[in-house]
Amino acid sequence: MGSAPQPSGSSPETSPSGGLQTGGPTPVPAGPLLVTGGAGFVGSHAVRVLHRAGVPVAVLDNLSEGHRHALPREVPLFVGDLLDPERLDEVLETVRPRSILHFAALCYVGDSVKEPERYHRVNVGGTRNLVEAARKAGVQEFVFSSTCATYGVPEALPLAEDHPQRPISPYGETKLLAEGVLHEAAAEWGLRIACLRYFNAAGADPSGAHGEDHRPETHLIPLVLQVALGQRERILMFGDDHPTRDGTCERDYVHVEDLADAHLRALHLLQGGVGRIACNLGTGTGHTVREVVETARLVTGHAIPAEAAPRREGDPAGLVTDGRHARATLGWEPRRSSLEQILGDAWAWHSSRPDGYGEG
Repeated sequence: MGSAPQPSGSSPETSPSGGLQTGGPTPVPAGPLLVTGGAGFVGSHAVRVLHRAGVPVAVLDNLSEGHRHALPREVPLFVGDLLDPERLDEVLETVRPRSILHFAALCYVGDSVKEPERYHRVNVGGTRNLVEAARKAGVQEFVFSSTCATYGVPEALPLAEDHPQRPISPYGETKLLAEGVLHEAAAEWGLRIACLRYFNAAGADPSGAHGEDHRPETHLIPLVLQVALGQRERILMFGDDHPTRDGTCERDYVHVEDLADAHLRALHLLQGGVGRIACNLGTGTGHTVREVVETARLVTGHAIPAEAAPRREGDPAGLVTDGRHARATLGWEPRRSSLEQILGDAWAWHSSRPDGYGEG
């Protein structure tokens, strides 16, 4: 597997002393900003937070997974692809962003095993194209949507940022290689970078008007809620003999609004002069599949039939982060990431919009 060049000095890097107060108000970064993949699940939440704060922001998305209706009407949407360098140059020339938030990627582990070359082309080659366009356009800061899949199978839990990055899927490898592209840019021409490694993004906008809409859906929480809506007969629990407290896989779920908050905090630090940041984004608390199902039954009032199924190959029993570094570095405190809040917000979205954005 590939490996990303590591920043010089101690790892993980931290912000200067006197940084952001933990749990304090979300800082407002300076614009204009370009958000790639900004019509997707996490990206669109970040865009709405920025728009509400009055930050000039534009979106680049090819709409292969994103939705126009996930964005405020006032936010400019440029339809384009990371694999089209001329389009990237054109968009950056029009927007003239100071900073980029990069969410655009292919992101399904199973698909990456079937189509590894496509994942390398889009996730690595596309990021390289975007970074080159950013260099020509004078972009100063770059926040990257990365993943805990870069770590591979945990040697110990909770996972901290100094855990070896040994991905076991093409998806995780491509994200690690994309981190490497950014480290190269930081070393070669001074781009300030943040690599934010998500654990399990979940939840929905607290208004209930925006949420998760993937076709097909593969994430546990929306699948569980589809059972509650009668769109699926049951939920399958892959493995009930894992070395966890109830035998089912354990994951660290973080609310999409909290993820958006972390991106703004990271960007604020970069704009203040911090050179490189690497943080895991999770709560530090894991929930098993069985616990998610049981909590969903309480939140929705539906029975939600569930049954055990064979383990999936390469599925770690547990993926839970040590959240201390993100708190110390970003001043970040997940405010909406209790399992009950995540499921409650997601249920408000799915129950009011059972067909999602209705864009096909």
